[in-house]
Amino acid sequence: MKKTWWKESVIYQIYPRSFMDSNGDGIGDIKGITGKLDYLKYLGIDIIWLSPVYQSPNDDNGYDISDYRSIMSEFGTMDDFDEMLEEAHKRNIRIVMDLVVNHTSDEHEWFIESRKSKENPYRDYYIWREGKDAAAPPNNWGSCFGGPAWEYDAATDMYYLHLFSKKQPDLNWDHPMVRKEVFDMMTWWCEKGIDGFRMDVISMISKTKDMPDGEVHDLYGDFAPYCVHGPNVHKYLQEMNEQVLSKYDIMTVGETSGVTPEQAKLYAGEDTNELNMVFQFEHVESDGKYGKWTDEQIPLTTLKKLLSRWQTELYGKAWNSLFWDNHDQPRAVSRFGNDSPQYREVSAKMLATCLHMMQGTPYIYQGEELGMTNYPFSDRKEFRDIESIHAYEEWCESGRLSHEAFWPCLIFKSRDNARTPMQWDDTAYAGFSSAQPWIAVNPNYTEINAKAQTSDPDSVFHYYKKLITLRKQYPVIVYGKYELLLENSEDLFVYTRTLEDEKILVVCNFSQKEADFQIPESFQNAVCLISNTSSSYKEETITLKPYEAFVLLKK
Repeated sequence: MKKTWWKESVIYQIYPRSFMDSNGDGIGDIKGITGKLDYLKYLGIDIIWLSPVYQSPNDDNGYDISDYRSIMSEFGTMDDFDEMLEEAHKRNIRIVMDLVVNHTSDEHEWFIESRKSKENPYRDYYIWREGKDAAAPPNNWGSCFGGPAWEYDAATDMYYLHLFSKKQPDLNWDHPMVRKEVFDMMTWWCEKGIDGFRMDVISMISKTKDMPDGEVHDLYGDFAPYCVHGPNVHKYLQEMNEQVLSKYDIMTVGETSGVTPEQAKLYAGEDTNELNMVFQFEHVESDGKYGKWTDEQIPLTTLKKLLSRWQTELYGKAWNSLFWDNHDQPRAVSRFGNDSPQYREVSAKMLATCLHMMQGTPYIYQGEELGMTNYPFSDRKEFRDIESIHAYEEWCESGRLSHEAFWPCLIFKSRDNARTPMQWDDTAYAGFSSAQPWIAVNPNYTEINAKAQTSDPDSVFHYYKKLITLRKQYPVIVYGKYELLLENSEDLFVYTRTLEDEKILVVCNFSQKEADFQIPESFQNAVCLISNTSSSYKEETITLKPYEAFVLLKK
């Protein structure tokens, strides 16, 4: 197995709008990030994944880009970006940009030109089709954000494809000039000195030529068989690698919803010359009641099966991305742990233990290192996320579900749970801003904040700091082979990692019940690397407390 810096790194995702506001307008910005680099250095992370900071009308909070080579005015200037990049590099922190090239904003100059006429040179930069008839779109596909995936444009009496918002038209990657434009833009950023790309919905860039009706789920037809892992996706990524990626010492990770381990080996195989790793979403997409919407936690036996499959099937062949949450997912401790005051801290530490001891590169989403929780939404007017707003309209206002049935699912899974401001201290607006933020602050910021935790050696923050330190000390945590134990336990997640003479045992109680566990003979009298309780592990049989976690090392 090849050893690389990005395999040995820990990544921290920043959602700029919600991280730190430096100028008092209620919106996080680039200078705010620069001002918090020392905090991230103290935590110990190696790489920042920066959600989009490009110019955007913000229909989807920056994932609708109108200019790839400019900075969103709300976030600052290109000089601010250059300063942040320089200051990060001074601290040996790399910066990975979010690359959103499946679609642009409808306010991008390419699309403004494309919609003018069928003869415009930019027409084929996007995907246009005739309607079935005067009043029907080309097919029955639905978009990821609700509504049809086609938008009628009267200027040319045709429809354009948008797999997300109607303000996010999909690019036509079959057009050589689209690929050239994208590769030139990527090269421009690499020359500026960035350290890699996280590629948004990159598995969707290649579509089939024929676009028939999809199988109907809920209200619309499913586009996935025709737009996800499409016919030329690997050809285009290999071309991207040849033209851009291979020329720089950078890291790449692709967002590949619906990917299988076999497909991941194509995207991120050791020798496939595409990407370094992918995000798979099986453990966060498998629990829906109504589409993606649910208020139920995933059963532990299912979670173990899904995560273990990726650990074993990719070993030595491709690289894993490890994450519990991100800007598109609810807060980890609310979803996989227990966010009650009694168990929040211990379950947050348990989840961190379970993830950071696995094989792959760990990702920490801003505030996860504090054990930040879901927001207690009580009114639909509190939502800012386009997906959440449209979901309520489609499920409730349509009369398909009652408010009472759907609301618990919406507040459990809404992306806005991850987007409330970072909780820096216990002053007004959690120290995020001096003005009212663009989205509400979680009211528990007085108890959960960075200032309190950085000065408390027993905090969730310091537990994450220790996990990151251990990763740098013990190669077995990075490169060791994974083996699941107690596969059928409904409470305990137990596994080992082995590298030559080093072996670790990871034990995590995912329940609020006590659980008996017999320490394997080979680990009796082993060294305890980390524990989220004060327990001793010298006995043959121990009783784990609720959400207890520990790691033993045997040499």
